[in-house]
Amino acid sequence: MALWFTKKGREQRRLKLEAKLLDAEKARIAALPRPKVGLALSGGGAKGYAHLGVLKAFAENGIEFDTVAGTSAGSLVGALYAYGLPIEKMLEAGEKLDVKDIRDHTFLLNPSNPANIEAVVRDLIGDALFSDLKKPFAAVATDLKTGQEIVLNMGSVPRSVSASCCVPVVFKPVVWGDWHLVDGGLVNVLPADIVRSMGADRVVGVDINSARGAGTESLKLWDVVKASFRIATGANAKMGILQSDIVIRPDTKKFRSSKKEGYEQMIEEGYNAALDVIPQVKALFEPIDTANWG
Repeated sequence: MALWFTKKGREQRRLKLEAKLLDAEKARIAALPRPKVGLALSGGGAKGYAHLGVLKAFAENGIEFDTVAGTSAGSLVGALYAYGLPIEKMLEAGEKLDVKDIRDHTFLLNPSNPANIEAVVRDLIGDALFSDLKKPFAAVATDLKTGQEIVLNMGSVPRSVSASCCVPVVFKPVVWGDWHLVDGGLVNVLPADIVRSMGADRVVGVDINSARGAGTESLKLWDVVKASFRIATGANAKMGILQSDIVIRPDTKKFRSSKKEGYEQMIEEGYNAALDVIPQVKALFEPIDTANWG
């Protein structure tokens, strides 16, 4: 009897057909467009060192995001990332950075000049414009005159970062045209929605301030100011969490937003928190197969 009609022959034909169908399915999926995946980096002052650890984990695992937006400390790190500065250079700059490079006054009634922040960024990426960046980037600030969110995505990158990082009382507002700009954390501390508005289909949010929302029993002026800011940002962080597909939250409770002490541990916390979700993050880059939706 011919092999074609035998049980073995039928099994061989079935296997060949399944192989062809599998190859065709793989080719169909490979032809699907890859979704754009964006990165949203939160504010958190000196706790921004945790962002560096997160980016280090991403770099080691070959993860490159398509767009990025940041608020306050997140805008500084996000600008360097969008510019294409290697993570090794960021870590080196973070090690050398001193609080005195940014704050020329510690007395609350004598706020520091936000130009100090601008100078720190300029030392790393020069007088870069948004059009010079390798990735689409936006920095979030708040206009004191109107209370509105201002999304900065044109013009000077260093100046935009300084405006986004301009903590009220600690720094003088950045006067830019009709705007009086201060820290974007007042209105949008985790700008995942901004990342989506920039064209991202999926978003990874990184919230570096795990103490966000916490109050205080102290009546000291600075303690009250810090608690008020934590409460305000805790409320608006919920929007960013809802807009993120994955939220990475390094444990930074034991660190202070105004102090560099423990920066190496902050970096490690960010690194480990990111490593924990690397498989889930990589999955975000896989095509959306709508053909099998039912």
